Amino acid sequence: MSRNRTTRRVAGPLAGLAGAAVLAAATLPGSTATASPDAPAQQSARQTAAKTAPKASPEDRVAALVKSVDGPGVRKHLVALERIGDKHGSRASGTPGYRASKNYVVKQLRKAGYHPQVQSFDFSYFEVTAPPVLQRTAPEPATFVEGTDFDILEYSGSGDVTGTVEGVDLALDDIENSTSGCEAADFAGFTAGNIALVRRGTCDFSVKVVNAQDAGASAVVLMNQGNGEDRSGPFIGTLGGPVGTVPAVTTTFALGRDLEGDTVRVSTSTESETRTTWNVTAETQRGRQGNVVMAGAHLDSVVEGNGINDNGTGSAALLHVAEKLAQKIKAPRNQVRFAWWGAEESGLLGAEHYVSELATENPRALRDIALYLNFDMVGSPNYALFVYDGDNSAFPAGDDAAEAPKGSAQIERAFRTFFRSRDLATRPTAFDGRSDYGPFIAEGIPAGGLFTGAEGIKTKAEARLFGGKAGVAYDECYHQACDDLSNVSMKAVRINTKAIASLVGTYAFSTKSVNGRATGHDRRNATTPLAHDHGHGAGTVTATR
Repeated sequence: MSRNRTTRRVAGPLAGLAGAAVLAAATLPGSTATASPDAPAQQSARQTAAKTAPKASPEDRVAALVKSVDGPGVRKHLVALERIGDKHGSRASGTPGYRASKNYVVKQLRKAGYHPQVQSFDFSYFEVTAPPVLQRTAPEPATFVEGTDFDILEYSGSGDVTGTVEGVDLALDDIENSTSGCEAADFAGFTAGNIALVRRGTCDFSVKVVNAQDAGASAVVLMNQGNGEDRSGPFIGTLGGPVGTVPAVTTTFALGRDLEGDTVRVSTSTESETRTTWNVTAETQRGRQGNVVMAGAHLDSVVEGNGINDNGTGSAALLHVAEKLAQKIKAPRNQVRFAWWGAEESGLLGAEHYVSELATENPRALRDIALYLNFDMVGSPNYALFVYDGDNSAFPAGDDAAEAPKGSAQIERAFRTFFRSRDLATRPTAFDGRSDYGPFIAEGIPAGGLFTGAEGIKTKAEARLFGGKAGVAYDECYHQACDDLSNVSMKAVRINTKAIASLVGTYAFSTKSVNGRATGHDRRNATTPLAHDHGHGAGTVTATR
């Protein structure tokens, strides 16, 4: 009921009759309805009140944004991605499931009032179409276990071969300095048709495999280097592209050493080809274009399944925040740009393509990016609340972490402050550039983000802080078919989505804590992400050498 009504109310049973008489008079042919003489004065008063009423502060508008985001809003998007994955078998880049995921995000953004941009690019698609096999057939038959004893190399060729394992310049008396297979000359005297055994070290795996193929090897076994615990066990590797024409697998240092001279069967079934995939970006129509706040998440899954935690959670949370920001913060001071990346699981390719294209075709637009926030796996079922270590205090720059660009420490501090305001503990995760923020920090763009754990094991201390089970992976379905809607902690999703909304909203009004009085970022702060690796912070690393 309007509070500005000026007609006097008629009491008692006559009220209905009086109302009817007024209505009739207003609608009689030839009659003229007149407004109350008080109406112009009241309209003027309302206009004056609107002009003099205090506007909501940026802090109030950010608080309203944070309050508006909720679990059901994110879950709606997760359900949609689950249905897409169920229909198409996965949401991996290069598949119909990814195309449908991209179309869904674009549709939701348009409904929210954005004008999304779709950027296409080609990439090397790879799929394992049957489980790989590694067996010793003589002298002592044995069947080895994938993921424990060996793994297929990404972009391995296909085939089913049995042959003698022949070591190539293994130099086992010099564990630290392996160049096995790095030179074509290493294969001098190699027996064509044998299985080449090469040792990790010095050069890219692709160089070793191509040299072995050229020397007539029927398959390649790449053993770990053996110089320390982290380079002795099983490992996941990639050739970086479809250069492999023969079966190629990795093994532990111990198993590789034991297989030399034995008769072994290696069987792989793979598909490699060039396919097209897409990035999706959407930005606010208002805000300074010279000081852009970016937030992103990768949209693709692995080919094994739906990828609802990895990374449906990050994608859905970001989409929900974008929808609510359009409602709650219509006039940000800084332009906000959201991004959903393709082909992250193939090596951060979507983010790399976006950044490299800007660097080549519009370097000014690249300089205008003030900061980048990354959200990769924010709902792991046995979660911990990890914040990227932007000040390198827990993970100093070196073998395990990249040097964080100036301003990244302030982003980490802002995330931690938000969680503390909710009486929630956090723990740092290595700022290593192994997710989609890697290409941004390589350009000197301050970055930060959230992560809830992959296949790493939750410690007892973390279980006391966050609940869940110690001694168990944060996500036991990481990169597996069981990464579906049942593999998500909505509790973790809810709190992380509110943290995302808080920082995106805050930086929409001011990035002063990150870049001071300047706009954009300083290219002189560029750093080098950990090279030749790809993974999710504390998660799996896919090595190239």
